[in-house]
This record gives sequence, structure tokens and C-alpha cells, in this order.
Amino acid sequence: MNFPTNVKYTKEHEWIRQEGDVAYVGITDYAQEQLGDIVFVDIQTEGETLAADEVFGTIEVVKTISDLFLPVSGEVLEQNEALADQPELVNKDPYGEGWLVKIKPAGDADFDSLLDAEAYKALING
Repeated sequence: MNFPTNVKYTKEHEWIRQEGDVAYVGITDYAQEQLGDIVFVDIQTEGETLAADEVFGTIEVVKTISDLFLPVSGEVLEQNEALADQPELVNKDPYGEGWLVKIKPAGDADFDSLLDAEAYKALING
């Protein structure tokens, strides 16, 4: 299982990677493995400003739909359009081509409250 150190993690199994004044958000390798084959990603919040832990979309697998939670407050700038035709990118490359949304974090976005790779690894390994 992959635990990149250049991202921060949530207890709900999302990750966030800051790049300049924007941040990429996706689900972790652990989450995609637990979910199984992803068949659809539904994100209707583009252009909206959401609080940390608010639902920004859903991810659908063969038998269930799971909510997606924003790791920090911010505006949803863009969704990954490639996922419309290739939702399996989330399974194949969750930290790269399988990103879900690009956000502009709010000025008070609290990255320090998120987990680093070691803390996230400890969380899922019990």
C-alpha cells in the first residue's frame, strides 16, 4: 500500500496536496482498495465554497455509494474531467491521475489538523 509523504490525510481516507495556492484532493490507496472497482464519481460542487469535512461529492462502486469529504475549507475550483470516462483512474493511480477535485484553500484552512503519512498508517493499521 502506498503512503506518499507529500500529502496530508484525513480520518475519512481523503488526501490533500498543496501546490502553490491550489490543492488537489483525492481518496487514499487504502480507501480505493477497500471500496473495490470504482464505476462512477459524482461531484456537483464545482464553484462552491465548502467548510472542512463537508461532502463535496460521491464515489460509486458496484454495490455502494460513499460520500467524499473536503479535508480543509475552500472553494472547489475544478473536478477531474478524466474520471467521467475513466473512473478506474482512482483505483489505478489514486495520488496522481485519479485526483478528484482541485480547490483553493480558505485563508484559515487548517492543514496542521490533518494526519501525516505515519499517523495515517497507524490509523488504518489499528
